[in-house]
Amino acid sequence: MNGNSQNQVTKSQQGADTVVLNLEALFSELIDARWIIISVTFAFALFGISYAMLMTPVYKADALIQVEQKSGGGVSALVGDIGGAFSNDSSSSTEIEIIKSRMTLGKTVEQLSLTTVVQPVYIPFVGKGIARIRGEANSLSIGRFDLANGWSKSNFKLVVNDNGFYSVYSERTKEKLFDGKVGELAGVEGIELFILSINAKKNAQFIIGKRSKLKAIQMLQAGLVVTERGHKTGILQMSFSGEDKLQNEAILNDVSENYFLQNVERNFAEAEKSLEFLQGHLPGIKSGLTESENKLNAFRQQNESVDLGMEAQSALQVMVGLEAELNELTFQESELSRRFTKDHPTYKSLLDKRQILLAKQKNLSEKIQELPKTQRDILRMKRDVEVNQQIYIQLLNKSQELSIMKAGTVGNVRILDKAQSSPYAIKPKKTLIVVIATILGGMLSVGLVLIKSFLHKGVENPDEVETIGLPVYASIPKSDWQAEMDAKIKKHKHKHKKDYSIQDKLLAESNPSDLSIEALRGLRTSMHFAMMEAKNNVVMISGPAPGIGKSFVSVNFAAVISKSGQKVLLVDADMRKGYLQNHFNLTSDTGLSEMLSGKKNVLEVIKATGVDGLDIVTRGQIPPNPSELLMHPRFNDFVTWASEEYDLILIDTPPVLAVTDPCVVGALAGTTLMVGRFGQNTIKEIDIARQRFEMAGINVKGFILNAVERKASSSYGYGYYNYAYKSDNA
Repeated sequence: MNGNSQNQVTKSQQGADTVVLNLEALFSELIDARWIIISVTFAFALFGISYAMLMTPVYKADALIQVEQKSGGGVSALVGDIGGAFSNDSSSSTEIEIIKSRMTLGKTVEQLSLTTVVQPVYIPFVGKGIARIRGEANSLSIGRFDLANGWSKSNFKLVVNDNGFYSVYSERTKEKLFDGKVGELAGVEGIELFILSINAKKNAQFIIGKRSKLKAIQMLQAGLVVTERGHKTGILQMSFSGEDKLQNEAILNDVSENYFLQNVERNFAEAEKSLEFLQGHLPGIKSGLTESENKLNAFRQQNESVDLGMEAQSALQVMVGLEAELNELTFQESELSRRFTKDHPTYKSLLDKRQILLAKQKNLSEKIQELPKTQRDILRMKRDVEVNQQIYIQLLNKSQELSIMKAGTVGNVRILDKAQSSPYAIKPKKTLIVVIATILGGMLSVGLVLIKSFLHKGVENPDEVETIGLPVYASIPKSDWQAEMDAKIKKHKHKHKKDYSIQDKLLAESNPSDLSIEALRGLRTSMHFAMMEAKNNVVMISGPAPGIGKSFVSVNFAAVISKSGQKVLLVDADMRKGYLQNHFNLTSDTGLSEMLSGKKNVLEVIKATGVDGLDIVTRGQIPPNPSELLMHPRFNDFVTWASEEYDLILIDTPPVLAVTDPCVVGALAGTTLMVGRFGQNTIKEIDIARQRFEMAGINVKGFILNAVERKASSSYGYGYYNYAYKSDNA
């Protein structure tokens, strides 16, 4: 394998390792935020359960109708075989549109009074669901509700009273209009209300009003679903969904009845119209038949009963057949003209057939002209008699058939199944809602955790800090003991119940075996060697931003050093927001600001902390010009004097990215340390803070990573074992 191949393999391996590390990092972030993810997911699941329980259930009712094939009746029965060219049967789509038409649904709206709107009043959003779960859902049945034009667009509030009485108020003006009683007609001028029943407790409220007939029909059209079962089966399934099972069934049953009745009426009207057409033509046909018979008899008497020859008899039969076909086409055209225009293919086919028959009739007439005159005359007369007789008998038979059909008209629609509601709600899908809500909560929480980790990635590994050339002197674990004690102090501070001693507030005193204190002991050792080359024994502790635990490190580090037998002076140089005095139950009435302003001397501002070998200079009263005071020669004189009197001077300063005070103090300090908080300060922020010091000529010796937590996403743990003290009697 050559060098290029090896490089490609190495790069591929590095890429694969990077992908694995990225996936591990993402998975670790999710593990660290597992309680957040679980909490958010549980909250969404709880919301999904509540929503599913409080949602009003929707029930579905369905009915079944059969549309049978309609046999030809009326004039359409006369059209013969050409009737197959167009169907007398309505397609399923046509019947569905008839069912959903305003003609059919409008009758249902009127019969069931669907223009009347009744709405119980509940607490918004959850009241209706709670009432349903508790079995206290209110209902109101109205038998009659009529409004004059002046009230047609108004809504009214009905309030239930005792013993079946109620009061009606105007929703707009809140004015009481009238009182009424269940089962009795009540109202005022322009309003008539008849309540059939009320199922509600006293003081329950209902909003009642009217909607237009068109809106009620549109409501039915939106909820009514009509489909054909199978393909060209003629079986129509109707379904309607709503909150009230009984109303759903009533609506479907009424729509079915209305559709059935209109179908019967339509067939009855068609038969009646066809019968009128035939009866209107029968007298004329009969008159023509009688006249043609009389002419034939008179001609025979005059010519002494002339008979036709074989050729004439054959021509007569053909001529009568042609006349019958032409008459039949005339009836067909009458039927087609009501259904189609002359441009329709079926209509054109009929006209073409007529032209063919007329051409045959013309040819036959030309042949008949060759017969003797007597034969031609008798042939013509016999033709008229037979044609008229045939037409008359045909119409007479159809007239009798239509009379029977009219008397027994039942329509071609049959209701197979009456409406029936499902016992189970079709909405909401409770299980599906809960599952979706839970999944959504999990996805949202995971997404937020990942977005947060991408947008703000604080330092969690000392190696990240060392990549910018800043050595890490110590990683201090987060102290659960200190966090619990701070919470107690904060709680009791608001309630003024208890004063805590320095042993309670200072971790180095209250729990010296804590891992955080052990880490500070390790920092003490590191500082011993780091200060060998320092110009003095003054150590400044600063940080990039507030809220990183810098003061916690300062006070406990000072206590740890003092316990080694050294004499330590702790100085609170944060004259804006310093609070080191709180750790020792001291006040800040006199301190560094008073000494620098010349109001107090050095010995007056140095206070004992209660910890052997540890003194403190608090911030004092907050001055208007902290930076200018620190630049005063008195501060230089104070540092010089203190470095001779104490083994170590530890100066706590404000954040360097917020103010310039640390740069002033750092110029006098022999050693500068910077504190950062685990997962909070970014590497960019730390680097900018170091650059700020370097611009002021200050070399930051090292970095302290504070409040380190055990996290799956961090490859760097505490690095310390919990090796606590144990008594001999244990």
